[in-house]
Amino acid sequence: MCRPLTIFALALALLPLHLPASAAPAGQQIDVTLSNFSFTPNMLRLQRNMPYTLHLMNSASGGHSFSAPELFAAVQIAPEDSSKIANGRIEIPAGQAVDIHLTPMSAGTYQIVCTHFLHQTFGMHGTAVIE
Repeated sequence: MCRPLTIFALALALLPLHLPASAAPAGQQIDVTLSNFSFTPNMLRLQRNMPYTLHLMNSASGGHSFSAPELFAAVQIAPEDSSKIANGRIEIPAGQAVDIHLTPMSAGTYQIVCTHFLHQTFGMHGTAVIE
């Protein structure tokens, strides 16, 4: 006859010592829609040391970018997502979505723009604030 404490200790011993990165909590999801010619919302408020999933959805019929080099330098990006960012910019094809798991590290105000020709001029810009 097994005692409950023995069963509990056995169950603990069978658990992995650490969770793989993909099993880490995603944190709060922030949905950002990229359209012709805006980010919605165009103001992001993030708390330091809190995990987030940035869900970037391009609802337009053409491509857009989410360019924020200073913001991406101020956050910790999940290793599996770092290849989605090139030179501080994420390209999102028409009708597609990209998820970035990040944790803000440095407080500040950071600019976000679309780098496609004239998109920023037509109003496709925003701000991210890390508090």
